[in-house]
Amino acid sequence: MNKSTQLPNILSLQQQKSTQLFNHQYPEATTNLSKQQLADFQQALMASDFILNSALQCPEIVVSLFATERVYQTDCPNYQQMLTELIAPCESEEQLHKVLRKFRLQEMVNIAVADLLFELELTLSLERLSELADQLILAALNWLTSFCQGKWGVPTSKSGEVQQLLVYGMGKLGGRELNFSSDIDLIFTYPEMGETQGARRSLDNQQFFIRLAQKLITALHQKTADGFVYRVDMRLRPFGESGPLVLTFNAMEDYYQEQGRDWERYAMLKARLIGHGKYHDQLSTILRPFVYRRYIDFSVIDSLRRMKMMIAQEVRRKQLNNNIKLGAGGIREVEFIVQVFQLIRGGRIKELQHRRLLTVLPILVEKEEITAENEAVLTAAYCFLRRVENIIQALNDQQTQTLPDNDLDQTRLLWALNHQQCQTWSEFLEFLALQMNGVHQEFCALIGEESPNHQAKDQHWSALWDSKWSDEESIAWIEQVSVFVDAKKIWSLLAEFRAEMEKRSIGNRGRGVLDKLVPVLMWHIQQEHSGHFTLERVLIIFNKISTRTAYIELLFENEGALKHLIKLCFQSSWIAEHLAKYPILLDELIDPKLLHNPPELSSYSADLRQAMLRIPEEDQEAQMDMLRQFKQAQHLRIATGDICGILPVTKVSDHLTALAEAIIEEVIHLAWQQISQRFGVPTSTVGQDHKGFSAIGYGKMGGIELSYSSDLDLVFVHNSQSNEVTNGLKQIPASQFYMKLAQRIMHIFNTRMASGILYELDMRLRPSGNSGLLVVHVDTFAQYQREEAWTWEHQALVRARTVFGNPELANKFSAIRQEILTCVRERENVSTDVLKMRAKMRAHLDKSTSADTDIKQGEGGLVDIEFLVQFLVLSESSKHPELCKYSDNVHLLKELQRCGVISIEQQKQLTTSYCTLRDLGHHATLKNEQQLLTKLDFEVIAENVATICQSLYKKSL
Repeated sequence: MNKSTQLPNILSLQQQKSTQLFNHQYPEATTNLSKQQLADFQQALMASDFILNSALQCPEIVVSLFATERVYQTDCPNYQQMLTELIAPCESEEQLHKVLRKFRLQEMVNIAVADLLFELELTLSLERLSELADQLILAALNWLTSFCQGKWGVPTSKSGEVQQLLVYGMGKLGGRELNFSSDIDLIFTYPEMGETQGARRSLDNQQFFIRLAQKLITALHQKTADGFVYRVDMRLRPFGESGPLVLTFNAMEDYYQEQGRDWERYAMLKARLIGHGKYHDQLSTILRPFVYRRYIDFSVIDSLRRMKMMIAQEVRRKQLNNNIKLGAGGIREVEFIVQVFQLIRGGRIKELQHRRLLTVLPILVEKEEITAENEAVLTAAYCFLRRVENIIQALNDQQTQTLPDNDLDQTRLLWALNHQQCQTWSEFLEFLALQMNGVHQEFCALIGEESPNHQAKDQHWSALWDSKWSDEESIAWIEQVSVFVDAKKIWSLLAEFRAEMEKRSIGNRGRGVLDKLVPVLMWHIQQEHSGHFTLERVLIIFNKISTRTAYIELLFENEGALKHLIKLCFQSSWIAEHLAKYPILLDELIDPKLLHNPPELSSYSADLRQAMLRIPEEDQEAQMDMLRQFKQAQHLRIATGDICGILPVTKVSDHLTALAEAIIEEVIHLAWQQISQRFGVPTSTVGQDHKGFSAIGYGKMGGIELSYSSDLDLVFVHNSQSNEVTNGLKQIPASQFYMKLAQRIMHIFNTRMASGILYELDMRLRPSGNSGLLVVHVDTFAQYQREEAWTWEHQALVRARTVFGNPELANKFSAIRQEILTCVRERENVSTDVLKMRAKMRAHLDKSTSADTDIKQGEGGLVDIEFLVQFLVLSESSKHPELCKYSDNVHLLKELQRCGVISIEQQKQLTTSYCTLRDLGHHATLKNEQQLLTKLDFEVIAENVATICQSLYKKSL
């Protein structure tokens, strides 16, 4: 039965060497072997380092295989009976582990001898390997089940039915095509929830089965002095490594129906329940609709092409040469060809719903899906490649599909193959290439190749995203793209995002698009050289929209929108957070031209009015939501114009202020409408086009200098007559009406909805501050300013203007403002009050450090310039009433210079510093950074500001 005794020199020398090594350690071990048995034993030691090492480790086991002539058996042994007898005496897990490992060694040596020496038929070899794995798993499971039930009770359903742990074999194990040194991919499940019975303390069934599963994995996977049984891989289970170790039938069904992905359909093609039990049909019924679609499912071709591309990248990443599984035309391509037909047609052709590849191939011919010639090419190549695979793995019990690169193992492979066309290594390589080329031609005819453009774009990143590589391998893969300085951070962000997505109920469609979108995103970020912080910002947005498939598809289908999103996130973390909070704004990215063309300042009111007209008047919540969405969309457009340099700082504030004015106007109209429905309107406004009500803007609102995160400082006034009432069925005094109106305005602005608040309203500048009325008569306002207001309140009045109201009220406010500002004041007293307030503010708000200066509060910063302008206006307006014309600092500085209060040089320095610092403040907001500058940078910008301030204040002393 053994091959020719004429061995090549290298094998003859190896046989002498291995025989001497064994005999030296065990000189008496082979004395009972016959001449033929001894010759075969010695050839076995020569043929495989695995057999030699096993003989040295357990000589009695290996030698007895030859002595009993078990190595000459061609049928599959009864592993179940043999294991049952061996395991029955085990009283501890340690004993179980020892028995399993010794038995595995014995039977793997037996199969290796059959493969290497006696050219065991491939199908029988695969059957033996698969049956051995089945019985080792079942033997361990049965013993451990009894062991765990003895400790924690018998798991039982709520109806009283005993529950058991069921093990799915995946991949080659599931298809009963296991190779010699394969990992085993497993999934654990059990029928129903419940708890254990019969123990002192009951356990939840889930807990029981997790403990049992962990023990089973240890029994098979753990390496001891006796070796291991199988490397166990659990990553194919629902939710992958982050998912529970064991799931109920219902949880399995829910997962695959709602979240199962295309690659999991491929995996499930070969899924098989190990052992025979009553649940087999039930589980098959649950999983079949996920794997096999009733319709002809051509969508899988794209998924399969993606998987194949990922395999090609894996080969490149690991620099795998001569790989008979993953290379072009390798084992994986044969499997793909068969699987794609199963997935496309299997829902309608039940015969294709078979796990074993060599069984499905002839059925494909019968159903006229492929020709007999196709089948002949694929079958011959597959059998040849699988036989080579088993031989190279049996050489040293290593999971490899790479051809040996040393003379000894190459000669061993040729000798074991005993193939007429492969007498030399070059002949073997020639024959192998012929087989693999034939497969690859069939693959390309069916599956096709990716377009060059797609390959260039995202193959590198698809391979990474779809991989199950270790952290080190993934980081090394990223480092191949030298544009990323911090590959470790990039991988950390991607891995964390992927783990989070695996937990989400995204659905098949959304998950499929996301799997395509992330690699494209990475390619664009790579092209832009925009770094990990851009990725981090974009992934925050993806995290928020992951369950909204429409947005994921928008970004994947509209590459311009994706590129624009990346650019905005690169330049502004504020925009990234803005989009993450309000994903509806992603619609704005569809036409980036809109974002680069801010509206006319005068068009905000009309555009908002148009948007509000689409909302039913009675739907107040929808109205409030639309106001917020409009503001957020316009903020995005303004911010885009800002960071792209289309809008200078003064124009940014102009737009932000015009937008706020439009919203204030609309809010007051809505509030008026809502309050008047209950009480009517003040009689003096009936038939008029005014409301007898005005909103005064202070601070940044009054100074037309709003920023992205500004509050609105407002004061409300009215001019109703004394004793005036409303004209509604329920009459109330006009003053009460305006109070309710102010309360409703604040409600519309400040209510926190899913889309956030509209603006934070600050009413503290009203007469008497927080203790005063929300709205006062304009005459009361004037009286307060004349008689009670502090200097700081008059300072605030410098930057006040009417932002809503009829001309009559607006003119009256302007007159009051001019009257107050032009009052004759002692310059020294004003200087003292202003500087005292400035010192108080700086003490509370200045964030400057030894290294950095606060843009706003630091010495020579924005607030110093603002206070200086207010001081000068209060001091000089009595002489120069024209200073009351403006409320913004830039115009006021021009007027102060025109009036001769400050010099041209002072005006230029203050204006330049003020605008530059405001611009930097805007951009710090967009980047979510603190408004700080290094002392050196600050001094360059604010040079001489502090000196100018000191000199102008000193003039009053």
